[in-house]
Amino acid sequence: MEKIRLSKLMSEQGLCSRREADSYIERGWVLVDGVPVTELGTRILPTQAITLSPAARDRQQARVTVLLHKPVGYVSGQPEKNYKPAITLISAGSRYRNDRSPLRFSPQHLRGLAPAGRLDIDSTGLLVLTQDGRIAKRLIGENSQIEKEYLVRVSGRLKPEGLALLNHGLSLDGERLRPAQVSWQNRDQLRFVLRQGKKRQIRRMCELVGLTVTGLKRVRIGKVMLGDLPVGEWRYLREDESF
Repeated sequence: MEKIRLSKLMSEQGLCSRREADSYIERGWVLVDGVPVTELGTRILPTQAITLSPAARDRQQARVTVLLHKPVGYVSGQPEKNYKPAITLISAGSRYRNDRSPLRFSPQHLRGLAPAGRLDIDSTGLLVLTQDGRIAKRLIGENSQIEKEYLVRVSGRLKPEGLALLNHGLSLDGERLRPAQVSWQNRDQLRFVLRQGKKRQIRRMCELVGLTVTGLKRVRIGKVMLGDLPVGEWRYLREDESF
């Protein structure tokens, strides 16, 4: 049996991200078969037991995840083309007043806070920003199966068999898309449920079947709903919520 890099195994087992794994290993917070490991690059057998020290678990519990209703005109990640990043919307003053989390806002909560997924500049809706590598991996990891639900306003004339193609049969960037759930909500609005997130995927899918997207809003990620969170406001992911 071939030995595998410890940090890679930790990520695959959902213990933390690979970057966090290296940090924990350096601090002596990772135990393999009950023995602390401190050397980066250590390789172990997949059958060996990996556990985190109480200090590592405390660090993970202190990490926050934020749910933001991103407005049109903001980018999800780094600033680009004079557009501001969504993280600039997160402050004590823009917190949703009905947020039921007991956490008090702290500037520390902005450190290392990064989007777990993207929403286009022209799109609105639920954006997740997190300090927790486990959540980021679950939402945007290569094998993520988390559903994302969108309400999409369209114009144009749908090609014959267009709805069937949107559900399954289209390719982007030379790759066949995973099956989706696409249905009409009303005469000019579609509901999309996807399990992948190629760049501008919904807009490009619609173009392939004769439609133009005029409005796009993400309303759900996994089991977490956008709900009545106002545009431009945010709240904390609560302990009783999970994706």
